[in-house]
Amino acid sequence: MKQPILILIACTAMLSSRAQNTCLTALTIGPGSHTVDAVNGIEIPTLLCADNGLANTSAAEWYKFTLAEDTIITITTVASGVDTRFHVYTGLCGSLACHAGDDDSGPNFTSIATFAVTGGVTYTLAFDNRWSSNGFTFEIIEDEIIIPPPPPVAVMVFTPLTLIGVAGSTYGAVDMNGDHLDDVVSVDATNVNVLRQVVGGFMPHNYTTSAADFPASWSMSAGDLDNNGYNDLQYGAGSGVTYMMANSNGTGFTEVSFPQYVFSQRGNMVDINNDGNLDGFMCHDVDSNVYHINDGTGNLMYGSGMFGTTGGNYGSVFIDYDSDGDVDCFVAKCGGDPVDILMRNNGDGTFTSMAAILGFADNHQSWSSAWGDYDNDGHMDVLVGSSSSNYHKLMHNNGNGTFTNVTTGSGFDTFPGQSIEWNCRDFNNDGWIDIIGGGAIHYNQGDMTFISDVTPPGNGPIGDLNNDGFLDLLSGNVVHLNNGNDNNWLVVAAIGTLSNQNGIGARIRVTSALGSQIREIRSGDGFRYMSSLNAHFGLGTDTEIEEVEIHWPSGMVDVIPGAAINGTLTVIEGTFTSVSEINTTNSVTVFPNPVIDVLTISSATELRNSAVVITDVTGKRVVQDVLRNGQVNVSGLSSGVYMLSIFADGQVMQHRFSKQ
Repeated sequence: MKQPILILIACTAMLSSRAQNTCLTALTIGPGSHTVDAVNGIEIPTLLCADNGLANTSAAEWYKFTLAEDTIITITTVASGVDTRFHVYTGLCGSLACHAGDDDSGPNFTSIATFAVTGGVTYTLAFDNRWSSNGFTFEIIEDEIIIPPPPPVAVMVFTPLTLIGVAGSTYGAVDMNGDHLDDVVSVDATNVNVLRQVVGGFMPHNYTTSAADFPASWSMSAGDLDNNGYNDLQYGAGSGVTYMMANSNGTGFTEVSFPQYVFSQRGNMVDINNDGNLDGFMCHDVDSNVYHINDGTGNLMYGSGMFGTTGGNYGSVFIDYDSDGDVDCFVAKCGGDPVDILMRNNGDGTFTSMAAILGFADNHQSWSSAWGDYDNDGHMDVLVGSSSSNYHKLMHNNGNGTFTNVTTGSGFDTFPGQSIEWNCRDFNNDGWIDIIGGGAIHYNQGDMTFISDVTPPGNGPIGDLNNDGFLDLLSGNVVHLNNGNDNNWLVVAAIGTLSNQNGIGARIRVTSALGSQIREIRSGDGFRYMSSLNAHFGLGTDTEIEEVEIHWPSGMVDVIPGAAINGTLTVIEGTFTSVSEINTTNSVTVFPNPVIDVLTISSATELRNSAVVITDVTGKRVVQDVLRNGQVNVSGLSSGVYMLSIFADGQVMQHRFSKQ
């Protein structure tokens, strides 16, 4: 049971506590308020537990604290108003390990983090001068002393691994080169740093860029805007939006920024108008949310006003809440106008506000939300996690266009932790989506109730960074590797042809003895980070998969009967579609084959002005065009074997051909 809440700041006198200048001489402190005169200690922390690198860091102040019992604490500099960064460690000086940390999660670039501590363990706290050497005050708030409930069957253990070669803020755990292995992505104003996942570890690739007008100070998202097979990046900053466009072989990036003032928060890449090309979306903190529509070649056009007209927009996510096959938009709000936004996609390029009707239009303060099918009934539920409201909202999707607030009795009605970052994945591979946020992983019991475990690392980019089928967490230059268990799993990598190359917006259903589970491919969830674009499914003890079904944004449906467990299933849109697949022995002919410049297609079916997509042997889209006079120009292709897909009258016709 929980003992009474202990908030040890209301009646605690301000303590003027000058920290020591090195880890070995760290000053012992306890809960309460403390003053740092200036940040000028001679030892700087080289193991970073918060983002934004070591650049311009020359000094630090060191503390240590030990609490008597297991509890949750908050370290915050919000009241000071000073731009700060801190790191929290376990272990001895010289062999420290990251436990928590923060940079910029509070207003005005202040820092705040909530996390669990173990009674009797000594923690080391370091404030560095990455942004300022000025003095400030900070608080250590001891929240609730927790007697943990009996753990669920599959509580996960994470092992920290310090990464070598990280440069900048670690914002991504996402594949950058099309091999469907999640990479570590860190960025700053003039740098894109990719630790590419290879067998046994990572291979560093550091790309210098022209200076971003708006570096990624708040969020980053990733996706292939120009369909060249390499993911581009979108930066959310305090005053605008920048895109870093990957070149044709993934060896460099071109900076593209927009002149409009946007107090950017969460950004996403999503096909807003469902034309087969990814667009950009960005939350605006003080005005209407904005978007950038893609003309099909990666050129983006600015727009605003379609997704809310007031400020306070923090955490956006595109989901299909009504299961009608198109993406809807939810924005968790905070600040001056905290009324959340839920915009239903009408399927005709327009959106309708549904928040008030469906119970989301209240004054709940949150920076992000976690959307997932928590009871595996085929409909997307949501936790709108608190950032400062002192309560959370767990909303069950009834499947008939309505939601029911089921917070009471769920575990979130008594959970005290808050954070700006809320997200969801199946961390223990038991077939039920878990929630991460507020300093805990909340393990799903399958009945809209959750058991909270405060021992894992905090939120960050989520991906499988050692390709073992279990999802890991990034924190600065440390990856917390999920030790896994005996449960089985499946990863689905979606490659769009008529839809966008990443398959963003696709809904994937996997059926096994456990029942059916759904996932959606999203670029940008939670508040700040970019997580894997692969769809990850836990299978528990199931050893067979009955069926995998993918509903693509184009409306096409691929059905794969069975799939091997404990591996990655790569699906190219249209490959398993239950419509006509015509080859040279049927009513379609391609010639010449092999071809040099122009491929001619003839068929008894009317194909005039039909969409044509050509993919290479890896599934990468290399040509997207319209069939003109029965011909398509392939002169720009290299020699090799390709798949031609023709989309006409709800059918896909496919044919392999060779290019000389």
